[in-house]
Amino acid sequence: MSEESMVELIQAALRAGGVDDEVIAVGQFYPRGHTGGLFAGGLIGGDAGDVLGGIGGAVGTGVGSIAGMHAADRASGLPGVMLVGVSANTVYGFAAKSRRKVNELVFKIDRAGLTAKVHQRVNVRVLELIDDDSGSRIELEGNRIPVTHAQDVIKVLTG
Repeated sequence: MSEESMVELIQAALRAGGVDDEVIAVGQFYPRGHTGGLFAGGLIGGDAGDVLGGIGGAVGTGVGSIAGMHAADRASGLPGVMLVGVSANTVYGFAAKSRRKVNELVFKIDRAGLTAKVHQRVNVRVLELIDDDSGSRIELEGNRIPVTHAQDVIKVLTG
């Protein structure tokens, strides 16, 4: 899905919620730990499945990957998939099953008094949204693959 389509999707969701704001970038993100949970779960599940023999290792890897990913998402307190939109003054996070449909608004943060930090990892970028006054933070993972447009959001937030 193009970034323009994702911007239009978030723009429409904001309008439907009575918010008059202009979104300039949108990207798909996961809670921090999502990808690590997938790998760890796959390793544990694969080892457990190997005990059964045959295709048990493959099945265990698949089931373990999904379970690990969902466990990490639940521990974060955030939805497993989010679309994050940025305007000149605000960052919006919507729960989303895909890049084509959003659910409820999960967070809305004023950019004034917000620090955005990025940590590079092997296959993801970790985006921290930190409230300067309280120190509270939202930690997200953005894929490096261009179709998620996570880098577009990171670029806008970090300059």
